Amino acid sequence: MSSFDGKTYWIVGASEGLGRALAEELSRQGAHLVLSARNSERLTQICDDLANAKAVPCDVTDLESVQKALTEAGPIDGLVYNAGAYDPMRTTDWNTESALVMSDVNYLGALRVLGEVVPGFVKAGHGEITLIGSLAGYHGLPAAIGYGSSKAAMISLAETMRHDLASSGVTVRIVNPGFIKTRLTEKNSFKMPMLMTPEDAAARVVKAMSRRRFRTDFPAPFSWLIRLIDYLPDFLVYRGK
Repeated sequence: MSSFDGKTYWIVGASEGLGRALAEELSRQGAHLVLSARNSERLTQICDDLANAKAVPCDVTDLESVQKALTEAGPIDGLVYNAGAYDPMRTTDWNTESALVMSDVNYLGALRVLGEVVPGFVKAGHGEITLIGSLAGYHGLPAAIGYGSSKAAMISLAETMRHDLASSGVTVRIVNPGFIKTRLTEKNSFKMPMLMTPEDAAARVVKAMSRRRFRTDFPAPFSWLIRLIDYLPDFLVYRGK
């Protein structure tokens, strides 16, 4: 019996890529699942292939939709926030609409969902919150307008929640993957170091969820290289720029 057996997890952003692979992995380990995304038809198809899963369509950019989804979901033991939007964008090619969509889905959507979930967890004295961030959230990177800043906000949010919920009985964790082969990363025209399959990434996320450790970054050594930038002087980081 796994640590997930019989528990109910709400996966927000479950229709494609990492979210779908997470649902499949957690289902194999005996979890009951509530799967949310905007594409209701896609969710239904996924649920048909899984045991103990139900589809609850949700648009994280709409608070009423989030509230309705949680009501339909019913009691949950854990939340995985994986909703994401991505478009590669350089500052010289600024697209305000695209930047706002990324911020709204990646970060503000998390605030809407957490605002509905956290009070109930705190009142009950238990619950698990897993936020899917990104290694791109640690530093300003080229062509990451909108995406990088929204993931940086997610990391900061998780760190604040970890402080505030330390004695509440509620577990908070942030998981920061590198590049995962999905329909989003297919937009990239550059070489992506240590590109992972969604299944590999999902296995790592589920492993992180089985522990009480707050922060998980992967894959190594790519994640170590990203964190190493903290210790480099600006003249080296921005050399030639």
